[in-house]
Amino acid sequence: MINVLFSAKPAAWAEYRDSLTAAFADAGMDVALATDHAPDVVDYIVFAPNGPVTDFTPYVNTNGILSLWAGVETVVDNATLTQPLMRMVDDSLTAGMVEWVVGHAMRHHLGMDAHIADQDGVWRDTVHPPLARVRPVTILGLGALGTACGQALTALGFPVTGWSRSLKSVDSICCLHGADGLRDALTDAQIVVLLLPDTPATENTLDAETLGFLARGAFVINPGRGPLIDDGALLAALNSGQIAHATLDVFCVEPLPNDHPYWAHPSVTVTPHIASTTRPDTASRIIAANIQRHQNGGQFENQVDRAAGY
Repeated sequence: MINVLFSAKPAAWAEYRDSLTAAFADAGMDVALATDHAPDVVDYIVFAPNGPVTDFTPYVNTNGILSLWAGVETVVDNATLTQPLMRMVDDSLTAGMVEWVVGHAMRHHLGMDAHIADQDGVWRDTVHPPLARVRPVTILGLGALGTACGQALTALGFPVTGWSRSLKSVDSICCLHGADGLRDALTDAQIVVLLLPDTPATENTLDAETLGFLARGAFVINPGRGPLIDDGALLAALNSGQIAHATLDVFCVEPLPNDHPYWAHPSVTVTPHIASTTRPDTASRIIAANIQRHQNGGQFENQVDRAAGY
């Protein structure tokens, strides 16, 4: 018998209980899945950072912590967490992010807001959007999500540059890395998508200096992490016209306070951290497969590098 503790909000238990149970059964594993196992009998924890487990010290026999979330920044520095930590990498989560990013990139590329919001009875036929092939896009972050979004945009004809901290190679994307690469990646970009992890090294990646590298009138799309952007610098860039519009799904404080300037700014779109989410059916199969792999003597997949922070 394998004892698996589920530690997340009660609403998540209702969503995941049946799908996890089915996934374990389909994998041929005899699993006792519960929210109240005694810590010393727990073999694995299915985990969300907003759940009840915050001190991992009592879980002395636990082999691994399998996160339901792609981001681990709120738990990776937990001093009590000595067990292996796995982040969620799910094709469904990736597909959802691709759809959200492509949708908002195309919205800005085509200038759709003018036709949706400004129907004033005047027929204007003098403004035509450029073709995608002359609109340079930069993706900051070339993990699973950034790579998939970049490749989807290249398939639509956009010239895409991707930037990461370390050197990467991705088909159809011009890959840059390091401090010098960041400047080159941002220079004259007309659409910038942020999909970096939240670490001390990525905080305020877009600040007053780096926002100035972009083409004037560029668009910023952030479905990654709130701290990647210096809010004050972005607001100043929006007010000056350096940035034409920012579509923001993530924020330093969530929910975004109702008096935050982003809500009322005419050149900001706020979405409530909905760019993509983990789907219980697919995520459950990924968790079951990872536990089964470990039970069979293999290595966990998607294990977090504590030093890197992701």
